[in-house]
Amino acid sequence: MDSAEMARLEDEDSAIMKTIKATSTGLAAGVLWGTVVATWYDVPRVERHVALPGLIRTLKMCGNYGLTFAAIGGIYIGVEQLIQQQRGKRDFINGAVGAFAAGASVYGFKGRSMSRAIAAGSALAVTSSCLDIGGQRTRRDAGKEYYPYTVQKRPSPSVN
Repeated sequence: MDSAEMARLEDEDSAIMKTIKATSTGLAAGVLWGTVVATWYDVPRVERHVALPGLIRTLKMCGNYGLTFAAIGGIYIGVEQLIQQQRGKRDFINGAVGAFAAGASVYGFKGRSMSRAIAAGSALAVTSSCLDIGGQRTRRDAGKEYYPYTVQKRPSPSVN
């Protein structure tokens, strides 16, 4: 790879990096959610030729949920970034198209039904649009200014 291509891949604001981050975050969240769901089900009885059936079932659920969440996150951000670059605008439509593509492709593939694909894509698109239009943020600016930490001692107040 030449230095220009390496710099493009290292840029954390690039579309590729955002897609990679969304995919890995989706994978981590899906594995965590799969673990929670696996604990809600009864552990199967020990079978004669199956070693550790509870652990195997839990790992399969973690993997299934992890891959599903990773696919949704990757497709959503990837399509959103692609649409944003093509349109040259940053608005709620990009997210809605990305959400529809993610929902329709992932849940349509899993459900093997066109009606489920359209329903899932529409539900995710409406949710994404509502969040984008409503300006929902995960962080709020408190208006505080933070200064860098220094190791210098402040002068002690003189006592009169």
